[in-house]
Amino acid sequence: MLDFPNAKINIGLLVTEKRPDGFHNLESCFYPVQWCDALEILPAEKEEFTMSGLPVPGNPETNLCLKAYRLLQRDFGLPPVHLHLHKAIPMGAGLGGGSADAAFTLKQLNTLFELNLAEDKLEDYARQLGSDCAFFIRNKPVVAVERGDVFRPVELDLKGYTCVLVYPGIHITTAEAYGSIVPQKPNCDIELFLKQDVAVWKTILKNDFEEALFPKYPELATVKEQLYEAGAIYASMTGSGSAIYGLFKAEVPAKLVFPDGYLLWKGLL
Repeated sequence: MLDFPNAKINIGLLVTEKRPDGFHNLESCFYPVQWCDALEILPAEKEEFTMSGLPVPGNPETNLCLKAYRLLQRDFGLPPVHLHLHKAIPMGAGLGGGSADAAFTLKQLNTLFELNLAEDKLEDYARQLGSDCAFFIRNKPVVAVERGDVFRPVELDLKGYTCVLVYPGIHITTAEAYGSIVPQKPNCDIELFLKQDVAVWKTILKNDFEEALFPKYPELATVKEQLYEAGAIYASMTGSGSAIYGLFKAEVPAKLVFPDGYLLWKGLL
């Protein structure tokens, strides 16, 4: 069984407070985009996990796909499988690629072995794997609150817009990003602002991590400015960085060029 776990962008991201458990509460709109990895799961004689594409640091035994498989194996006695993950979504980019891989693993296993788990139950499993994993179960625009794993539906349709995502090759860990930020109570209502025309988002929807990380990585601010200069209606860092995206209503100019080593994705929303 083959599937294509997709990335997400954050439209606005407010870090509102540090929780007693050490995590942070946030408010953000999660919106799916079609920058995708590839994930194949096949029945096998013994458990096997392989990878290709972009290099993934760390021990493969800690990969979220394998953790997702073992989570369901523990409860349902699943037989061995061969999981193969081809990475195209960069890591440390704020795109949720690893979380998507984990969630799609749960969904594939649910189908492959006819577990008949409802989406609510799959979300419960996904929350055990990571804060934003549960989003990718339904994979629809939401306003995410608390740790980013509690969702409110949002009416937001960006069909017709082109999204340009730029990853400048800077891997920002979650610990680094959150260690640089001072949580503060929001003075805006993301759900209300999302109802405004995209053209006014520039002045009202912000990502709190930009203030913390742009001084340390000035190339991120440069990318954002380039996207605006090229005609983006709205541009922002996504997640805790370092990918920057721009939303374009008109054709994206061919002159939009970035240095060697940057990864670029462009697609319709």
